[in-house]
Amino acid sequence: MPRGRRGSYIRVMDLDFSEADIRRYARHILLPEVGGTGQAKLAAASVLVVGAGGLGSPLLLYLAAAGVGHIGLVDDDTVDLSNLQRQIAFATADLGRPKVFAAAEAAARLNPGPRIEPLPMRLDASNALELVGRFDIVCDGTDNFGTRFLLSDACVLARRTLVSAAVLRFEGQLATFKPHAGPGLPCYRCLYPAPPPPGLVPTCSEAGILGSVTGVLGSLQATEVLKEILGIGDGLAGRLLLWDALGARMRTVRLPADPACPACGEHATLRDLSAHAPGHPHGG
Repeated sequence: MPRGRRGSYIRVMDLDFSEADIRRYARHILLPEVGGTGQAKLAAASVLVVGAGGLGSPLLLYLAAAGVGHIGLVDDDTVDLSNLQRQIAFATADLGRPKVFAAAEAAARLNPGPRIEPLPMRLDASNALELVGRFDIVCDGTDNFGTRFLLSDACVLARRTLVSAAVLRFEGQLATFKPHAGPGLPCYRCLYPAPPPPGLVPTCSEAGILGSVTGVLGSLQATEVLKEILGIGDGLAGRLLLWDALGARMRTVRLPADPACPACGEHATLRDLSAHAPGHPHGG
């Protein structure tokens, strides 16, 4: 566990906790499904968050508050006034600052224990596999299909679990992809075999987004990550959660693996990320 400011430690479930840890994580430790052992699992886990926007903001803050030991945050953007309607890791004083540093400071103010690693870069074919391989679980909070497919392919190659969320207007969706964990479990390409033609699906900047919708999906994303670390509950591997805010409806649908998937199927052709490289016919 991260050391508290006080020097005394308390023994809980054969684990050493500082008095500050006991107080900070008391509501977790009270849960039979978590307890001291689960809290230690969270402290030992590492999570990569790609995208420090509307999804990444609540996701990062809840992971840090929960005591996840190492959180990497990838984004190459700066804070803009239009972000503040939904990106709750930032304040007006952060305008113009790199998002990863402003968000890391916000998370550290919430909980100084976890190691927050700002990564002010754009995820691309040259760095995705190395970055993904450094973390236990990867979270997709991006807003473009190119990065989503790159991240999915990197996770398949590195055998890392991907928790992916997406939002638009008044709707959101969430799924966990981990084909390496067993037969019948899909990857992102099983859901979307290829990116849609440019301009077919609008972005939030083009179509709009109700700010609180990103908060709900980012919080749900954080919950699924914590469940994966703790090994509790029913995860979303093999299922897709769909939320309609205007209709106040949430449902899940089965998401089977595609035997013909080029990334994770029986005759997968994915060997590297060269198809995502600039200049490649299908690359960035």
